Amino acid sequence: MVDLTVVILTKNEEYNLRKCIESFKGIVKRFVIVDSYSNDGTKVLCEELSKTVNISFYENRFIDYATQLNWGLSNTDINTKWSMRMDADEELTLELVDEIENKLPLMEERIKGIVLKRRVYFMGRWIKHGGKYPELLLRIFRTGFAACEQKIMDEHMILSEGDTTVFKYDIIDNNNKDLEWWTHKHNWYSNREVLDYQQKVLNKNELDQLVDDNLNKGQAAKKRFIKNNGYYKLPLFLRAHIYFIYRYYFRFGFLDGKEGKIYHFLQAYWYRFLVDAKIYECEKMGIMYKNPGALK
Repeated sequence: MVDLTVVILTKNEEYNLRKCIESFKGIVKRFVIVDSYSNDGTKVLCEELSKTVNISFYENRFIDYATQLNWGLSNTDINTKWSMRMDADEELTLELVDEIENKLPLMEERIKGIVLKRRVYFMGRWIKHGGKYPELLLRIFRTGFAACEQKIMDEHMILSEGDTTVFKYDIIDNNNKDLEWWTHKHNWYSNREVLDYQQKVLNKNELDQLVDDNLNKGQAAKKRFIKNNGYYKLPLFLRAHIYFIYRYYFRFGFLDGKEGKIYHFLQAYWYRFLVDAKIYECEKMGIMYKNPGALK
């Protein structure tokens, strides 16, 4: 068993959480579930799973993802050498389970963070193209040496010191919920995106820890820099059109079939256009967004 605690945030995740936890194949010491007062069967499921797996269940009012995750890392008595951030709709490949079990206990002391590759599934299909694979994310870290950056949207783990290494195998993002839920979630995301835009992009003097801290340079930092200094410099609405063309044609998103066509259009065009429409509305009407809270 690996000296590792896995922290998972939940809100109505009874359809995803079981496969997430079971994908670890019993190699970790403890799961910490921080729930935003779900009104489905999430709590009951955790009680059921706790009969065979070490699960600690907490409830905490959701403000934003970063605040909730950092609360979970700081207030749940994590005493293992390593901690890991997972989403409820994610799971490990069998190869990654073996890699974690074999490599993590032998990791050099200078290594404080482990970067994992994430593959996204949509309607049951692996979205390999359009720049979606691999997504490189800092997910495993020595306890006490990382925190989630305080951001409304697109938040990442930030190391306080040490080096990182990249594991070979993947985590899988494969949500079991339907397209209606997906579009509802991205409408919620768009509110967070506009608020983040108003708080960060328009406040040009505010530092971005992910971009400005050399310790945390990586794929995520590069994407953030391009988004803030390239994408947001393009004309409103036109940029969504350009981004979709780039993803679907120049990054070969069309090779992902019908599922990929739906995904890349909705995620790269519809969603980005919706964000721009809300930004335009705010600028025209003088609206300042407030924190949207938890997904309902």
